[in-house]
Amino acid sequence: MVTDDAVYGSFWKSMPFLKQSRQIEPPWKEWDRKAQKSGIRHTVYSVNGDQYTGEWLDNKKHGKGTQLWKSTGALYDGDWKFGMRNGFGTYSVPDPVTREYKKLYSGEWKNDKRHGYGTNFYSDNEYYEGEWAKDKRHGWGRMYYEDGMIYEGEWSEDSHGGQGMLRLVNENRYEGSWKNGKKHGHGKFFYLDRGQLYEGVWVEDIPKCGTITDFGREGAPAPTVYPIPKVELANPIAVLQEAESIFLSDQE
Repeated sequence: MVTDDAVYGSFWKSMPFLKQSRQIEPPWKEWDRKAQKSGIRHTVYSVNGDQYTGEWLDNKKHGKGTQLWKSTGALYDGDWKFGMRNGFGTYSVPDPVTREYKKLYSGEWKNDKRHGYGTNFYSDNEYYEGEWAKDKRHGWGRMYYEDGMIYEGEWSEDSHGGQGMLRLVNENRYEGSWKNGKKHGHGKFFYLDRGQLYEGVWVEDIPKCGTITDFGREGAPAPTVYPIPKVELANPIAVLQEAESIFLSDQE
């Protein structure tokens, strides 16, 4: 006698069995995963010969790292963010004679440009220390020039701009307003070598309206032969202020 269980068992055995198809991942996906760089890596070489040693995130330089450019030999060591120099870092280049690395810039970076506070070396005796914005000197800074002059004050778009002081090699100095790298606006020029002081308005490095008086003439190394005579006006300050206001209004 054939039971129902035997009938059903025979039925299921005769039915075709559908196997679950196995999903085969293309080889390139695994290769891509292995190529993705994250975390700390040994030196990675680019096709053009550049070298980078340091940290990565999502296949981009991110964190601490050192970049060497083959074409110039330049070297950057510092912070990176999503493939660009961001944070604090030092940029150096090899000396053409000794091949030893000389520091060009050390300071803050943003989006691959000097930005924030940093020091830039133009030569062994000329350098700038101060604020930067988008690769230009901008804000407060001090510049030591090759010839011995020193400028300290505000900068705008890579030039003296705002309030600042320029001290010459002979110790003469200018204190006042600047525009586009030139003395412009109210300012004082101390002629310490001859013991005089000019105070007034300047336009593109030229004094236009002001007063000149004796200043430390007795101790000056090369004083003028005669002192400046006293101005015989009832109110010389008011006269000067009126002249300055007229002159400045003509400049607008």
